[in-house]
Amino acid sequence: MTKVSISSEKPRLGFWEIWNMSFGFLGIQFGFALQNANVSRIFETLGAQTDELAILWLAAPTTGLLVQPIIGYYSDRTWSEKWGRRRPYFAVGAILATIALFLMPNSTALWMAVVMLWLMDASINISMEPFRAFVGDMLPNSQRTTGFATQSFFIGTGAVIASALPWIFTNWFGMENTAPAGSIPDAVRWSFYLGGIAYFSAVMWTVFNTKEYPPDDIHQLQEENAARGIWDGVKESFMGIFRMPKTMVQLSAVQFFSWFALFSMWIYMTPAVTSHIYGTTDSTSAAYNEGADWVGICFAVYNGFAALFAFALPVIAKRLSRRITHLVALFAGGIGLLSVYFVSDPNLLLVSMVGVGIAWASILSMPYAIISSILPADKMGYYMGVFNFFIVIPQILAAGILGFILKNFFGNVSIYALLLGGAAFFLAGLLCLIVDDNDVAVDFAQPKVPIEPVT
Repeated sequence: MTKVSISSEKPRLGFWEIWNMSFGFLGIQFGFALQNANVSRIFETLGAQTDELAILWLAAPTTGLLVQPIIGYYSDRTWSEKWGRRRPYFAVGAILATIALFLMPNSTALWMAVVMLWLMDASINISMEPFRAFVGDMLPNSQRTTGFATQSFFIGTGAVIASALPWIFTNWFGMENTAPAGSIPDAVRWSFYLGGIAYFSAVMWTVFNTKEYPPDDIHQLQEENAARGIWDGVKESFMGIFRMPKTMVQLSAVQFFSWFALFSMWIYMTPAVTSHIYGTTDSTSAAYNEGADWVGICFAVYNGFAALFAFALPVIAKRLSRRITHLVALFAGGIGLLSVYFVSDPNLLLVSMVGVGIAWASILSMPYAIISSILPADKMGYYMGVFNFFIVIPQILAAGILGFILKNFFGNVSIYALLLGGAAFFLAGLLCLIVDDNDVAVDFAQPKVPIEPVT
């Protein structure tokens, strides 16, 4: 077997090969969806006030800011004949995330829940970050939109099930969705337990059923890594923000406002729906917990629609271009969030979530398809980690200012956070117009020879 650089011309993969390499995202999204739909509920159950929610969420994006570029940097410099390049990180992240998912719903104090959010988010990022680079490693440019769209499908599918789990356990299995003050309802606890099992199982499916291409320069990279030392590697990871290619800089502005919008929704959807539509802020009341369960259904709907819409994205992008497809999708998300303000019937929220689902499907695929075609293959994980700065920085900003804005300008009325998120989606869409995307692969390696994967 001849080992050549993974940056050489890669063969097209079949349906099941792309399926297996993307399947782990089904489990990863179980973790994220349970976090997004239930953490504010857990915080409020443990005594958090509305204006405190955003700052309590700060642990999640701060963790991503620290973990993602470092993991991306070192996953580029990892190779094992048995485990490959990215798969060791998939496995370690899955083990840690599963532990965190089991511990989170057993928090007995607010500070414990915040610590568990930190642990859970760090663990998810360890396994998630290399998955983005995995598509660039394994697929030729002509298949990358399909690869990221397949990831979007599994993200959507996992999130549909995970988001709906508290409602399912309550309505299908008769579990309690209310609990005394300071206690997490059984329906929520068992949702996290099942999520932990699903996370581990799906990620390990990819670990054991996917082959990776062995890079011929990995020993040189490992020697450089050892010579620099861990702190030099960390420093280089964070300096990457000043070395981004032009297209990546342009997309970073789009990402910034897209993720500000998403984080606004994840933090404030539960208090917005329970107060604006169900008319209560009492986390021990039946109305509050019914509304919180319905938020899970809403999140399931937007993720489910995203899973289906993901398959349409390559077709639409071929006709409209990737950047215009992303613009239209982000506008749909803006309309979806703004429309929540005008809803009084909970069932109509599902219509609003269709627009959010369109945006979500595109956010998970179009930006990565665009930048993966202009990045050098031997630094794919590094730059994907740097790109994710513009996922976590807006989340940190949202966590830092949304509570202050709501308290001082909107009387702690949570629905206005969703309106701010809708406006951010529209701005992100407009910024797509400045993105240069020729939809053409950039060749970074010679010679062009077929490459053979190893297990």
